[in-house]
Amino acid sequence: MRVLFASLASVGHTYPLIPLAIAARDAGHEVHFAAGPEVHAPLAAHGLRPFRPGDAFYEVYAEDLEPELARLRPDLVVHEWGLPGAAVAAQRAGIPGLWHGFGRMLPEGIGLERPTGNAEVVGRPHLDIWPPSLQDKDFLATERRIELRPVAFSTPARPPVRVSRRTSRPFVYLTLGTAFGTPELLRAALAGLAALGAEVVVAAGRVPVEQVGEVPDHVSVHQWVPQAELLPLVDLVVHHGGSGTTLGALAVGVPQLLLPQGADQFANAETLAVAGVAVRLLPGEADAGAIAEQADRLLPRHGNPEQREAARLIAEEIAGMPSPAAVARLLPEYAT
Repeated sequence: MRVLFASLASVGHTYPLIPLAIAARDAGHEVHFAAGPEVHAPLAAHGLRPFRPGDAFYEVYAEDLEPELARLRPDLVVHEWGLPGAAVAAQRAGIPGLWHGFGRMLPEGIGLERPTGNAEVVGRPHLDIWPPSLQDKDFLATERRIELRPVAFSTPARPPVRVSRRTSRPFVYLTLGTAFGTPELLRAALAGLAALGAEVVVAAGRVPVEQVGEVPDHVSVHQWVPQAELLPLVDLVVHHGGSGTTLGALAVGVPQLLLPQGADQFANAETLAVAGVAVRLLPGEADAGAIAEQADRLLPRHGNPEQREAARLIAEEIAGMPSPAAVARLLPEYAT
């Protein structure tokens, strides 16, 4: 079977699809991946045949994909939530398609069209990687969902970053992601965490490392880190609330301090705070002192049994969701 995956050309939208694409390839299917060139390197490294449809660099519209569908003639198109145009193109071509989520059902008003509101492709099933207990209740009740375990995917850092726990200090991971982080917030978070005496690993992301400034010996700053390797080692994740980092931390059962800045981050932060697996600080609240205070409360030395138990239960829920390999075996059923 030939399967075409399609996503926006960003880490937050492409990486959630890669585990299923790899599993489909391993199951013997011919896999192609339509996306802008920004994300071609990790796709090509895993044999997923990336290509740029039409003039697309970030977004992919129906007219970009329609000639490629005629050329490739896939049996199934898997299109992420950020690409309603891919869903429309597949529908017009008479090719079965599946929506693929990148997190919790996205809230209205963040600049993306909700897949549940697109009349032209209503009724298509959703591959849902968000744990059901934290998912939007209307989405759970009204849409055709295929549960799919979220699997963290990350590429090796360049230059390489050795991921290890060097001391007996509490171990904290800090990142503000790839879209909204600012030097000012990163420096405030770093100052607060450094004051706790914890070992801190920082992924500066879109903030140039040279803008972070000097840091103490127990803090290491990198442009990128292999997040999938790091998350199982840490005691706390302090981050922006992006879906990839949120799901990665949930899957390993680690408490989170969320500093949302935009897009779906505010909804993710509210959902996790209500569920008791995280604490959030909104933009007007997130100074160095508040970050230090809340992070200190979440570290193991203070016990915080409520958050850690809540996080453990969500991790168990995620572990019980069908794996990418299991879902890949079912894909032919959706190609008819």
